[in-house]
Amino acid sequence: MRILLALRSAATRFIAPHDPTKWLASQPAKALAADFAKNGHIKIDQLLDKEMVAPYRDLYARFIAGDIDASKHRHDLGNHVAQQQKKEENVCQIMWPSDYIPGILEGPLHQRTGALARAVLGEDCVFDFDMLIYKAPHTSTEVPWHQDQAYWLDMPDKRALSCWVALDDATVDNGCMWFVSGSHKQPLRAHRQVQPGVHVLMCTDPVEGGVPYPLAAGGCTFHHGGTLHRTGGNVTALPRRAYIVNYRPKAMVEWSRERGFDHGRQGLKSFADADAERAASERKA
Repeated sequence: MRILLALRSAATRFIAPHDPTKWLASQPAKALAADFAKNGHIKIDQLLDKEMVAPYRDLYARFIAGDIDASKHRHDLGNHVAQQQKKEENVCQIMWPSDYIPGILEGPLHQRTGALARAVLGEDCVFDFDMLIYKAPHTSTEVPWHQDQAYWLDMPDKRALSCWVALDDATVDNGCMWFVSGSHKQPLRAHRQVQPGVHVLMCTDPVEGGVPYPLAAGGCTFHHGGTLHRTGGNVTALPRRAYIVNYRPKAMVEWSRERGFDHGRQGLKSFADADAERAASERKA
């Protein structure tokens, strides 16, 4: 316990509170909002500079090594295929990392993404949840085409935004994001589990028109909850670390929590229960 508290204290010292006002003023917010409305995604070349990225990488290493014990929220998004590397998940996902690091929500990553999310989606948008998605070297496992809305409740207000921050250079070979522009304007596609009993969903029908969006470390993409997207496998000798933060209207965050939907905050069992309920529904259909 003392070790964990020391790690948390160190993390809080290195990720200092940040005021995003000046940074936001340097961004073409109106043009980005227009592009987001049209395409369902935007790209920011530099959300964080090299000095800002460093402490997030350090924290990430501690999560992956288990020095910060997030086992309650950790699972393998790629467990539908055989394990590619010993002692490594194919696609490691850790939900709610901010619950483990006091003060991180006030740091530059969350403050800047939140400020731009409000500029793009509306001032009523607030933090919903966050997660880490890690692709270790040579794990070669894709996350298939899907829309995030397929994982969520059918909310009255569909405005939602996911910010995917690259902590390493993200390339086609190590698993950068791919998007289908304008797909957020279409009805939600049919999805199915990649395998029965597995949490990961994929579009039932083939997806065409996807384009990759490589990023330098510190860059990010924003995408709508209805935008079709995927990532390829990491076939390189280097890690691919991404930090994802999600935003939606405050009223919808409250609406979903009132219905017991918290994006796995209570732990992996909530994911398992949701998967079992979905599988049972599909059998009845």
